Amino acid sequence: MQPLVLTLGEPAGIGPDLALAVWLRRAELQVPRFYVVADADFLRRRADRLGLDVPIATVTPNAAAAAFPSALPVVPLDAPVSAEPGRPDRTSAPAAIASIRRAVADVLAGAAAAVVTNPIAKNVLYKSGFAEPGHTEFLASLVEEATGKSLRPVMMLWSPELAVVPVTIHLPLREIFAHLSTELIVETGRIVARDLTNRFRVSRPRLAVAGLNPHAGEEGALGAEDRDIVAPAVARLKAEGIAARGPLPADSLFHERARASYDVALCMYHDQALIPIKTLAFDHAVNVTLGLPFVRTSPDHGTAFDIAGTGLADAKSLIAALRLARRLAAADSPAPVVTS
Repeated sequence: MQPLVLTLGEPAGIGPDLALAVWLRRAELQVPRFYVVADADFLRRRADRLGLDVPIATVTPNAAAAAFPSALPVVPLDAPVSAEPGRPDRTSAPAAIASIRRAVADVLAGAAAAVVTNPIAKNVLYKSGFAEPGHTEFLASLVEEATGKSLRPVMMLWSPELAVVPVTIHLPLREIFAHLSTELIVETGRIVARDLTNRFRVSRPRLAVAGLNPHAGEEGALGAEDRDIVAPAVARLKAEGIAARGPLPADSLFHERARASYDVALCMYHDQALIPIKTLAFDHAVNVTLGLPFVRTSPDHGTAFDIAGTGLADAKSLIAALRLARRLAAADSPAPVVTS
């Protein structure tokens, strides 16, 4: 199998630190082979700052796997990167965007098995004119640009303890009511069920669908959305043979006994999904984009500007993202199906 491709992420953040640290402990951690799309000189400077003895090899994607045992393989960006730890500069956004673009091009061309993305700083990208709300939407736009095919990506946060999907993602709370629809929930549920079956090897995924309002609306007494929007979506998913149930009160959906009854929780908005998983699995949860023609994972944390360049960053989430990417990319190989 081809190596994974790891993006640079925000150069001033902890992404470069983690890439260097994980490669240095590659044998101990048993991480799959990967290469980084980055400015090699920038990574050398960061390694020197961290006091890490990391040889760096500038390679093509096809040579990355062979180079990995003895050096960190780097596929070079076209432009130099000058950002210092914790201090994004004018090179930050172009480098982060170019790294993602190259990674997607490589995986679509078959040069990489999957994409693993380091954290980006959305506010830095927005100031440069970046038009997408985040990684998930940008990845979809790149696929559409390359293939001409429209798709809708779905963000799933996964950990051994819990998997969650926000049906609406990067929206202010006041806009959720205008965007949430039965069709959106149904489409999300279909994509989740398909990818859990095809890539996660779950034979019949169980979807728990959270209500939007307190107590799932109390049959309309606390809001009509659960009765009029969420419940019909659950009925349609069930009619299609998907094991879905809900709307369920979100306040009792995430304790241990409840979690054992489903494979993924579909939540109606961003924080309803991310608060429980970050509480349960803050240092090892993985962001997975469903609905793409390739596997994409990412650490479930931010750029951590305050500790960039200090050596204090915890690599657990990146390690989990690399391992999960390899597992999902290998899903086409013969393997036993796991029944929930």
